[in-house]
Amino acid sequence: MLHKWEGIVLKSRAYGESNKIVTLMTREAGKVTVMARGAKKPTSRLAGVTQTFMHGMYVVQRTSGMGTLQQGEHLSSMRHIQTDIYATAYASYIVELIDRLVEEGGPQPFAFEVLQQALNAIEEEYDPEAIALFVDWKMLPFTGVQPILHACASCGAIEGEFAFSFSQGGFLCHRCFHHDPYIIRLSPTQLKLVRMFYTVPIDQIGKLELKKATKQFIKKIVTTIYEEQTGIRLKSRSFIEQLERTPLLTRKSSNEDGKTE
Repeated sequence: MLHKWEGIVLKSRAYGESNKIVTLMTREAGKVTVMARGAKKPTSRLAGVTQTFMHGMYVVQRTSGMGTLQQGEHLSSMRHIQTDIYATAYASYIVELIDRLVEEGGPQPFAFEVLQQALNAIEEEYDPEAIALFVDWKMLPFTGVQPILHACASCGAIEGEFAFSFSQGGFLCHRCFHHDPYIIRLSPTQLKLVRMFYTVPIDQIGKLELKKATKQFIKKIVTTIYEEQTGIRLKSRSFIEQLERTPLLTRKSSNEDGKTE
């Protein structure tokens, strides 16, 4: 049976001398793995459309088991992501995270939308570090973790000073700080940002500019959840950490006066 799916390439690996095994995140069928015969050959019509990050329409023949990619058509080649090392690093992190968290077996429209909106935002040269944070927070429920961020996780209060508690699984108000001696205090701005990362669609944000220290603070919280509560550590995060230790990123972080907290 032939299927025509809109999809984004999460990863592609060589199989044999000339073939590729390609993992697609599709709008209609969720995550699927397909065989792209001959796609390793530079002259193949499938060579370009099976590159990581590629967004296209894919025709797949599948009855049972792994399908075969028959043809593909570019919708977006993600040129900026392919050529800017900073954009590539964060886009790689995003597709690896989606691949790790989403199981094959059926449509996952929320995950597809998060992926598509994130890559489009990076392609449009929005801050890729901030976009990756959106994906981190929005994909947490796929790990089984659903942080309580709309109110105090202990008493349900919505007013007061708040902190983040790993042990309580979300925000604690000042009346409940005693429940966790290891709370992370949050400013009102930090509180709003965490809620925004978790709840607001990426394509509704606009050109968000954040100080490096603010992004690092919020990243530390969500990374700790992933690594300590779910056991997930991604190879691409190590690459990002290495990249951030190089002078390449001075062009991104040296001019931050006047940015939002």
